[in-house]
Amino acid sequence: MDPQNSNMDSEAKMLLSHAKTLRLHTGNLVNRSRLKKKCPCSPSEELQDCIKATLTDWSSATKPASKDFPDTLDCSIPQATDAITPEEREELRVTVKLFLCESVQSSIRDAVEKVCQTLAVSQLDSVIIAPTWPLEGDSQSLAHLQPAWEELEALVRSQQIAAIGTSDLDKDLMEQLYNWAQVKPSSNQVNLASCCVMPPDLTAFAKEFDIQLLTHNDPKELMSAATFQEAVQEGTQDLNIADWRLQWVLRYSIIVKSRGIIKAKGYLVSARKASP
Repeated sequence: MDPQNSNMDSEAKMLLSHAKTLRLHTGNLVNRSRLKKKCPCSPSEELQDCIKATLTDWSSATKPASKDFPDTLDCSIPQATDAITPEEREELRVTVKLFLCESVQSSIRDAVEKVCQTLAVSQLDSVIIAPTWPLEGDSQSLAHLQPAWEELEALVRSQQIAAIGTSDLDKDLMEQLYNWAQVKPSSNQVNLASCCVMPPDLTAFAKEFDIQLLTHNDPKELMSAATFQEAVQEGTQDLNIADWRLQWVLRYSIIVKSRGIIKAKGYLVSARKASP
């Protein structure tokens, strides 16, 4: 191995060992040729590949650090990020799906502020929330969703988000949320792996209250703790690295409105070091 690369890798590992929070941005996957050539079978595999590739590139590009080691470590590839200029903002639609891996409401504001800062925008056109649901066997309930929805409503009132939506709600839960919420859901994603056709009662309710029904193929758990830890270990080539736990994963898309094409897409990931 090139001694210089080896030194840079050791710098990256030193930074990781001192950090308490890890923030990772994959950059624009539309432009990252190394990741474009791959054809992942699932969103989980795509995310795993992205984390490994980003950590590998970041590790090799890390310059020797000063004696100060930040608590929050940003792992990103600057040249792979496409910020949005004010001139082009009107032509673009920025949509986000936020996967919460922990039931911490501050994660929502944290994730929204981070993606706005990364993409250089003041407002997201839409955010779809994928909350952490109770374990199998426990039914989904409005009470479980309410804290996250209230946080989203606050971000709509502060004009950081224009529209908010949900994921995998059946008709009964969608109706409960709609009746309770101050800011009504504008969309609901339905996983076509679990139902081949849209449920008629959900379709009728959505049509009556102007809720857009979308489809997705994301698994219930986008990435397990073990898979994330494995991706970090492979990306840093360090099997002894501390135990990192996912807090949230945000996937964004930037669409050119007039042409309906994706100009950029990527992931932002936040993780915390588990207490020993």
